[in-house]
Amino acid sequence: MSKECIFCGKKPQVGNLVSHSNIKTKRRFNPNLQRVRHQFADGSVRTLTVCTRCLRSGVVTKPLVRKQG
Repeated sequence: MSKECIFCGKKPQVGNLVSHSNIKTKRRFNPNLQRVRHQFADGSVRTLTVCTRCLRSGVVTKPLVRKQG
């Protein structure tokens, strides 16, 4: 799974982990990415890696779930 949002391009950022004695070591801040099925305008469905902000803002169009039976 890629570490980048398909829609907004959000990627991991680099920062410092600061201890009590103020020693700094590098760390990564990873975005909250989810794998979601997305329905495009032409009707095709693909699984994409999307951040939760794009999910909440309505950028992702989820396909309709059809009942079987």
